[in-house]
Amino acid sequence: MIPPLLQAVKDLGYEQPSPIQEQAIPLVLAGRDLMAGAQTGTGKTAAFALPTLQRLAPHASTSASPARHPIRVLVLAPTRELAIQVEESFRDYAKHMPIRTAIVYGGSDMNAQIVALRKGVEILVATPGRLLDHVHNKTVMFNQVSVLILDEADRMLDMGFMPDIKRIIALLPPVRQNLLFSATFPDEIRKLTKTLLNNPAEVQVAARNAVAELVTHIVHPVAREKKRELLAYLIQTRGLKQVLVFCGTRIGANRLTHQLRANHIQTDAIHGDKTQAEREAALEAFKAGKTTVLVATDVASRGLDIESLPQVINFDIPHAPEDYVHRIGRTGRAGMTGEAISLVAPEDSEALAAIEKLIKTKVERVLVAGFEPNTGTVATMMGGESRSESRSESRGQRGGRRDTRPSPNGMNSTNRPPQVHPLPQARPQHKPPQPKHSDPIFSKPYEPGTAPVEPKPQEPVATTHAKRRERPVAALLGGLKR
Repeated sequence: MIPPLLQAVKDLGYEQPSPIQEQAIPLVLAGRDLMAGAQTGTGKTAAFALPTLQRLAPHASTSASPARHPIRVLVLAPTRELAIQVEESFRDYAKHMPIRTAIVYGGSDMNAQIVALRKGVEILVATPGRLLDHVHNKTVMFNQVSVLILDEADRMLDMGFMPDIKRIIALLPPVRQNLLFSATFPDEIRKLTKTLLNNPAEVQVAARNAVAELVTHIVHPVAREKKRELLAYLIQTRGLKQVLVFCGTRIGANRLTHQLRANHIQTDAIHGDKTQAEREAALEAFKAGKTTVLVATDVASRGLDIESLPQVINFDIPHAPEDYVHRIGRTGRAGMTGEAISLVAPEDSEALAAIEKLIKTKVERVLVAGFEPNTGTVATMMGGESRSESRSESRGQRGGRRDTRPSPNGMNSTNRPPQVHPLPQARPQHKPPQPKHSDPIFSKPYEPGTAPVEPKPQEPVATTHAKRRERPVAALLGGLKR
């Protein structure tokens, strides 16, 4: 590696390359197309930024002329947060080199971006939508792009950016180096690589869709209406100081933020409806420890680099199992330990099963007294041995005696948590919502006795029609005049 990059790496405190960096950097330096996957937090950005900068070193120029600084490297990222992080990394690594970087993304002043582009930049980091805006305004030129980098390609696929990416690729020179870096590579991305990459090398440091080994996974089964109370209870009783909470929707994130503030918990939200200034301010306050809880949608599940983040909580279970991997990838980074907590309601059981299948891990279930769902669903949600123990306990209660045989884990039904006992409450807790939404007319049972009554009026109608048929004929002949 050239001295300016070695100095930059030393300034940042890097000592040993990570596994993904050891394998990817030589391939990128050799000019190979690359498809690389690794767990989040393992240094993917440096794995493509450092060798790319070294390959750009011969083109570095101290000239102030924009013509001497054409766009040579194009980096596409799915979110503003990830784009900002990548551009900052390029800038930090290139601080001892006369190479310019710029970033364009939606939600910020486009005129300021145009000014930066007109000065000339070698490395452009962009989100697809805003980059196409600049293409439409003819404020970018791609005729000298020699490297295309797709960061978090699977996320761009999930967000529907593939048509935009294909439009951008069509504008690039056909001869170039293509690099795909991501935490996961679903089958759809692998199909894309067949048309985009030219004889690519493949690097897979960890198993596909693997999670960090230093992250502890915990599931708290909870009634849906008690999720917010349980979240506040966990934060306050455990004294959590820096928690990233994921919600499924923007409205849900705003609502949860207001509810936690009402419980005197310093909380802020970050999602797509926030302006870029608001998102940056919320993120900086969270990193500085001024905010205890940052509630986010999946827009923040990629690219957020928060040093030593101890906990990630899934308030809403993600619909796509791969999103779970990216959410919890915010903790347990760079060799640090982390904790991933999921609040799972009965209706989330299928999504949880899909996640466990993906990560090939059975997540520990922990009931919190006072917040558990009704007894009829607890046994199913706890799974495995707990499910069989619940059945024996229920049989003991129905028969007037309790089964005291020990379970395989050393517990018997007499020392099971008390929350699974109140069986009589299971039915009224589970079924009341149905009558509230039922229609008093359409939910009424069919009564066959009333059906024969309807055809009776048809007989006089037929007679009437017969008379009406005669009247027009008689009127035309003048025979009805009296």
